[in-house]
Amino acid sequence: MTLTARHPEAVRSALESVSRLWWLCAGVSVLALVAAAILAVVDPAEVNWVVWLRGSVVAAASLIFVLVTRAAARGSRAAYTRMRWISIIAPIGIGLIIVSPDSGYPVWMKLEQAVVGVIIVVIAVLLNRRFMRESFPKAR
Repeated sequence: MTLTARHPEAVRSALESVSRLWWLCAGVSVLALVAAAILAVVDPAEVNWVVWLRGSVVAAASLIFVLVTRAAARGSRAAYTRMRWISIIAPIGIGLIIVSPDSGYPVWMKLEQAVVGVIIVVIAVLLNRRFMRESFPKAR
């Protein structure tokens, strides 16, 4: 499928913004991993396996979603739909991590996840705009 949007420039611009935001999520996660490495030496009690796993998974997933965004830019409805759902569901999961008292995440990691969550909410807003939904119609 190729994009037949009524607003192709707006779609292109929105997807470029989404791509930059996925890169930002990856960058925030990599910075969290750097912080974890430093804290592992300075204050090992602040770093556990959950920190390493979550930071690595979010960084990797963000980079994968840069590629998914490129597929959407080429007209893939499946890629667009996948990003829409993830951008809606991920902040809910992040919110649960933040409010859970026994999640295993130290406060600093919860703050990092809050930043990632806000970025993903912005992605959700961009992807769920009317002209975006209209640009990736369901097959009939």
